[in-house]
Amino acid sequence: MAAPSDTIQTIARLTPLADVQAMVDLDVKPVTPRTVELSKAFGRTLAVDAMARTRPNVAIAMRDGWALDADTTLGAGGYTPALLLETPQRIEVGQPMPPGTDSVAPFDAIKVSKGRVEALLTIDPGDGVLAAGGDCDVAIPMRRAGEPLSLTDVAACEAAGIARVTVREPRVRVLPLRGSGIVNAAARLLAADIERRGGAARLDDAGRDLGAVLAAESADFIIVIGGTGTGRNDNSVQVLARETRLAVHGVAMTPGETAAIGFAGPRPVLVLPGRLDAALSVWLTIGRRILDRLAAAHRHGDRDPVETLMLSRKVASTVGLAEIVPVRRAGEQAEPLAMKYLPLSSLARSDGWILVPADSEGYSEGTPVAVKPWP
Repeated sequence: MAAPSDTIQTIARLTPLADVQAMVDLDVKPVTPRTVELSKAFGRTLAVDAMARTRPNVAIAMRDGWALDADTTLGAGGYTPALLLETPQRIEVGQPMPPGTDSVAPFDAIKVSKGRVEALLTIDPGDGVLAAGGDCDVAIPMRRAGEPLSLTDVAACEAAGIARVTVREPRVRVLPLRGSGIVNAAARLLAADIERRGGAARLDDAGRDLGAVLAAESADFIIVIGGTGTGRNDNSVQVLARETRLAVHGVAMTPGETAAIGFAGPRPVLVLPGRLDAALSVWLTIGRRILDRLAAAHRHGDRDPVETLMLSRKVASTVGLAEIVPVRRAGEQAEPLAMKYLPLSSLARSDGWILVPADSEGYSEGTPVAVKPWP
């Protein structure tokens, strides 16, 4: 724990959230790409397009049946069979299509009896056939640079024969300054969300010296939890100002007003308040944005689904402060549960959160709002 400071840590001004986010976009640079095994790339953001070879090389059958030229079945039906001049070739799934054929008819669509061959229904060109390049086209990326890989993406790339991909994987150190239950809970939450969103999180033991962590070069992004206020033992922002370039102390948002951002060389340092609600709010609006910039992800904050619901009652907010509000779903409505300070019970009972922008006085009952999920 840091020794008490004789100087009270104060906030000179609250920087608008939009200005902080614009600064992040301008000053945070992507990390160096590296190539990893595909099996370790889930959730990571591609630095280079994931490309596969053309698959299949030739048209193949997608079902067992008769390989034929679809035009020979034109007009065929149950009561008006079309006479075929020769017996089609039987084919199985995965076999190349014979020359002169463009479709695979089901077995029961062709009747062979006493040397007479009839089509009992019209087959469309391409039916039952996977065209050359139908699975993978060498000209079309499986996934593009800047996009995260989902479990399905990984499976599809593996099936296409891709063994390694090039990604950006920001290394993030999470330092809880104090060993309180709330600070440790916030640290574990952030570390888990970092991993889920494509970073490599290292959760430090509580009480590790902040100056030593700032001087180390074992991370691309440092997150500190605690010590942002005006208490006798609060000096994390003072240390940040002494050891790095302090960019912001005080953000015009609630909860989370006392957060700070600095840069140790090119590495961003985000200092979060030692309250779960405040740490989470700043992480959602600023921390995730920093992580996305480091990974060169194309979309800021758009990885999670957003549901539009109607407010069940009015939300009043202070102009000039962006505000995080937890809401609980009630049918097709969103019920606000708390404001300013978000009790632990409200966080646990809520289904998501809404952001009231700084230029708004709030929302009236019945206003459609975008509800985002918690980590």
